Amino acid sequence: MLSKRIQTLSTSMTIAITTLALELKAEGKDILSFSAGEPDFDTPIEIKEAAKKALDDGKTKYTAIPGTPELLKAVAGKLKRDNNLDYATNMIQTNNGAKHSLFNLFQALIDEGDEVIIPAPYWVTYPEVVKYSGGVPVIIDTDDSTSFKITPKQLQNAITPKTKILVLTTPSNPTGSVYSKEELEGLAEVLKGTDILVFSDEMYEKLVYGDVKFTALASISDDMFQRTITINGLSKSASMTGWRFGYLATPKTELVSAMNKLQSQSTSNISSITQAAAIAGLNGSVDKTVEEMRKVFETRRDEAYELINNIDGLSVIKPDGAFYLFINIKGVSNDSMEFSKQLLAQEGVAVVPGIAFGAEGYIRLSFATDIDTIREGIKRIERFVSK
Repeated sequence: MLSKRIQTLSTSMTIAITTLALELKAEGKDILSFSAGEPDFDTPIEIKEAAKKALDDGKTKYTAIPGTPELLKAVAGKLKRDNNLDYATNMIQTNNGAKHSLFNLFQALIDEGDEVIIPAPYWVTYPEVVKYSGGVPVIIDTDDSTSFKITPKQLQNAITPKTKILVLTTPSNPTGSVYSKEELEGLAEVLKGTDILVFSDEMYEKLVYGDVKFTALASISDDMFQRTITINGLSKSASMTGWRFGYLATPKTELVSAMNKLQSQSTSNISSITQAAAIAGLNGSVDKTVEEMRKVFETRRDEAYELINNIDGLSVIKPDGAFYLFINIKGVSNDSMEFSKQLLAQEGVAVVPGIAFGAEGYIRLSFATDIDTIREGIKRIERFVSK
């Protein structure tokens, strides 16, 4: 009965584990969940007030497919202010989260057999939607030794005549790795003279730590600006996961027009109230609040990093961004799924197995929760490992 296309899809393992943890908790079990990629902070008040005003003002009707003129100007303003990138409003589309952005892009660009290069560990959605769109995921494996970042040589070796797209995520989910400007320049050099497009997922842009600086891939050179589709949103930085707001920007207006056509036949515009709220999240009015959240995440990262590395058999590199620890469990187990199942069953701790991200021998632990929960959770992990 079901189409071959839908049967290529797997259920998101992060959502599945989060759901299981919630079910166990509802049954009265003592569960600590570190599986969801969701900030534990409330949405900033400025954004909520903008949504309330939109409701009071009756902004509850259809809007233009890519977004209201005011919202598109706010996105363009953010990209200029934060990243020194110049996009006209017809180069931007707003979506129901970054997953929707990716879906529109892959559907609009991929033909049967097109290859898409994806560094691993990867966000679980990338290869699934590539396959759904008829493409072929080409995985480049990385590990702790390179801080989970690909090298220009690896990229060069992965390119074939069928390569159409490179997917790059910085900061990374699940590893927290951040590409430096110099590293991005090295990858950009490999792409010169090709027709390969790059999807640059920059959702965690605002969450970088220490002396690390975020560099937008499209800002590297004019060549990279022309080939890069920037994907971003407010789910992580402004704690707006449930609002479902993402956006993409590219100078290829024919691509945006094609995606507008697709979106007109699927979701139409995104929620008009979310659009009004997002303007407040883009125009700089919540930057102070976002910085306060970032500092808290950094404090949690530092302590969680030390605690994990004090456990015999486990190790983790300090992430430069996002809010995850990608923990090496190879000293204890080479089966991340079984490790995660037993950890949940025995100690009530929910993490995501690395195999979900294309990296066996690791688990992902989100530190987007309060410090006491982090301490207790890692204490339970230590107890589990010691057994």
